[in-house]
Amino acid sequence: MKRVAFHTLGCKVNQYETEAMERLFEEDDYMIVSEEELADVYVINTCTVTNLSDRKSRQFIRRVKKLNEDAIVAVVGCYSQVSPDEVAEIEGVDVIIGTSDRNRIVELCKIAETEGKKINIVRDIKTYDNFENMEVDDIKSKTRAYIKVQDGCNQYCSYCIIPYARGPIRSRNIEDIIDEVMALSKSGFKELIITGIHVASYGKDLGDIDLGKLIYEISKVEGIERIRLSSVEPNLITHEFMDILTKTNKVCHHFHLSLQSGSNRILKKMNRKYTREEYMDKVRLIRGYMPDAGITTDIIVGFPGETELDFKETMEFVKEIGFSKIHVFKYSPRKGTPAAKYDNQVHGKIKNKRSRELIALGEALTEEFNSRFIDRYMDILYEEEIDGFYEGYTSNYIRVKTSSKDDIIGDIVKTKILDRENGALHGEIRGWNNG
Repeated sequence: MKRVAFHTLGCKVNQYETEAMERLFEEDDYMIVSEEELADVYVINTCTVTNLSDRKSRQFIRRVKKLNEDAIVAVVGCYSQVSPDEVAEIEGVDVIIGTSDRNRIVELCKIAETEGKKINIVRDIKTYDNFENMEVDDIKSKTRAYIKVQDGCNQYCSYCIIPYARGPIRSRNIEDIIDEVMALSKSGFKELIITGIHVASYGKDLGDIDLGKLIYEISKVEGIERIRLSSVEPNLITHEFMDILTKTNKVCHHFHLSLQSGSNRILKKMNRKYTREEYMDKVRLIRGYMPDAGITTDIIVGFPGETELDFKETMEFVKEIGFSKIHVFKYSPRKGTPAAKYDNQVHGKIKNKRSRELIALGEALTEEFNSRFIDRYMDILYEEEIDGFYEGYTSNYIRVKTSSKDDIIGDIVKTKILDRENGALHGEIRGWNNG
């Protein structure tokens, strides 16, 4: 039996696509092994969000050739889509695939092996017009399952390379989505995470459906108890959308609502499609329907031209919103994007200082948000056992740990939140196993 190993960089979409490619190799009688083991084929699923991502991809390509100089090395994903010629120059690469045609990976690896030639099938992203269906039916996690519903992005934020790597929006056929949801439900999954490159745009290329309608159809599938959204744009949030979400009674009270900056001047330079005032309106709308909603976000510090006043506006806006968690990124120029050519690039020391300040504020806000739920009963989906404790998440994405005499992995259990210790909330399951 031949052996194949995978190394995945980047986002949850990449992880989903890796699992889909693993399935293709398994169907052809390959054994999946660790990336550190000897394999006949190594697949590197790349990311290109930052220049660091590109460097990590190149480093791993060189490393696997040292493990087995005779192995076939396939490089797929965003980095190979954006820079196929650069990837082709790396010694030892045999197959180059971009962000389409990954369903052919097994076939192409075999051709590269038998014919001994380098294969590059990267196509112009502008020609992409159909969603590439890559189904996953055997997910490593057995509690939450990601389901990819769309690809591509038409936003063209000034700092982001992704539209150039993923192409225009392409939505997945709803029948295919529901078929996969039903299969996942039969496999015992209780929570689905709807993911994609720009989830909010789902259906815009189909014309007769949108994300709200898709969620409503998914909610009808028996056995699925939770539906969680990955990152969405503020403009998605409307009364109509929130009405649909609340009527299903299955959508998690958690929104990862991308912000990036609290300064209107910087938001405009980023080519974001909202103002801070509009963003605040969306947050208030969410909380009007779901008062305990956890709202998480991404923020970039040190964007070109960001002044101390701009940063101060971001800090004040973050406090006003009261996020449950913040992911902070220091701006890194990405070749091929408009922002990389902007004047007034911010010095690294200033970026570091602002990053530290915003991270500290974010941690304080997380603690404040989590503390609101002490002495309350919450439904927890327990996902894993660590050091004798079962750990899982609430609907609004708070991590909780508890002890249990029974195996509760994969169960949604009502748990009383008792206290906070070392940054984690501790709970007690009453009426389950503790009396």
